[in-house]
Order: sequence, then structure tokens, then C-alpha cells
Amino acid sequence: MQTGYSEPMSDPTGKRTRKDSHYARLRRDHRARKAAGGAPPSQGPPEGQVLLYGLHTVRAALDNRARVIHDMLVTENAAARLGLPDPDALPFAVETVHPRRIDALLGGEAVHQGVVLRADALAPRTLADLTDARLVIVLDQVTDPHNVGALMRSGVAMGADALVTTARHSPAESGVLAKAASGALEHLPIVHVRNLANALTQMAERGFQTVGLDSQGPQTLEETLRAGRIALVLGAEGKGLRHKTRQSVTDLARLDIPGPIKSLNVSNAAVLSLYIAHRHVGDAR
Repeated sequence: MQTGYSEPMSDPTGKRTRKDSHYARLRRDHRARKAAGGAPPSQGPPEGQVLLYGLHTVRAALDNRARVIHDMLVTENAAARLGLPDPDALPFAVETVHPRRIDALLGGEAVHQGVVLRADALAPRTLADLTDARLVIVLDQVTDPHNVGALMRSGVAMGADALVTTARHSPAESGVLAKAASGALEHLPIVHVRNLANALTQMAERGFQTVGLDSQGPQTLEETLRAGRIALVLGAEGKGLRHKTRQSVTDLARLDIPGPIKSLNVSNAAVLSLYIAHRHVGDAR
């Protein structure tokens, strides 16, 4: 069985690796929490923490060196599918439970696939972290965590470097968002901004062509893209881009859709526009 923990913790020369140091730190933290009476999750997470569930989501979190994990509940079947070693060897508390225990924690609607872990939310990013980014997704008050998660999954698949969204009127990091993202939450940095119009202006000053998607755009996206750094700006379903956002972008563009229906939901529009933009950015290098 293939497992993310099957590789050696040190190289053949006996030198400690970066991964070795990472797990050593987590083990020390776990021992400290255990000595202080820490226990696996049994309620909603404290502020600043999240409950992540589902096989892909948990596997990605386990592999993310930036993710601080506190504890996990897992069924025998899910542990086997994740390729988990002896729980005592893990750097945090792991309890093998019946699926009903996880149902009680998350509610019957959560498709947890037999595993949930409690972890710290990821550290926030800023526009200054986009120095090397060439393809960025910008969301204008897209609030549905399912849509945002699906969009993040598409972003990672299409080579996006980051996602920029408003601090308000956007979903917080959560199990629902992470499950919809299917692991992409661990790969796509999220930047929260207070004022989207100001952020778009700053991005343009940093060399981004900020392109707002609008079904009434004067040109197609392919005809509009010209810069080596692209920020695709998508609005909420129904409302689309706000007036101030439309005024703040470098260009407005439409997707060339041949059928009688000229609009797509935001996650589908993101897939198509990211594919086009990724091809453009690759050609512009």
C-alpha cells in the first residue's frame, strides 16, 4: 500500500532532513499538549482552528508542512485508505473511532469519508506575497463556500498562483470550503483585502493586467489578454461584478460561448477562463 509516511525520515548518510525536523517539532508539540491534558476534538473548533474532513482534504493537510495539526479522529477503513502508520508514530493524537462518532461531531450532512482532523487555520497572505505570481484569481464577493472551493480546485489544476478575495462577503476557511476544494486549500494561497478596488489598482501597479469577466464585455478573453501577469476577476452569480469593480479593472472581457446560453456559473466560468489565461501566460514567458 502506498503511504505518505513510508519514506525514511532521514537520508542514507544519517543526516536529518527538513521533513524530519518538521515532524520532530509536531511530536514535541503533541507531547506538550498531552501533558497539559489535551484531547482529540469532541466539539466545534476554537477560534483560529478548523475541522478538515474527507480523504483528499486530510491527505493534503497531512502533506502540508505549513499546516499545524492538533488531533484526528479516523475509522479503521479510512486509516487504511490514507496509508496511516501506527498512531503512536504520528506527531499528534489519533483516535480510531466508529463513523457515528464523526457524524456526531460534524453533523449528518458532512461527507467525511471516515476522517476528520483539527488544525490551525492557515496564516493569511498579503498582496506583497504575489511577487512571483503570474496568474491570480480575484473574487468579487463570491460567498458560497462550495463555489469557492470548487473554484480553488480548478485554480490549482490550471496553475493559478493565488486567490484574492474580500475580507468581508467571502467564506472563511472551513471544512465545507476545504472539502469542496478537495485538497486545493493547501496549495493555493489566499489573500484577503479590505478594499477590492484599491487592491486591483495596486495589482495593476505591480504589472498585472486585471481582467473582469462580463458576458457583455467588448472583446473575448483571448483577444483581451496581452500582459505576462494576469488577474482574472470574477463576480458573484446573479450580481456579477460590482460597479466599482468594473471601473477598477484594466479590461472587461467575455467568454466566447457558442451556445444560446451565454452565462456560466462562477466555478465553470473560472475553469474556462483559467485555461485560456494559463495558455496565454505560458506563451508570454
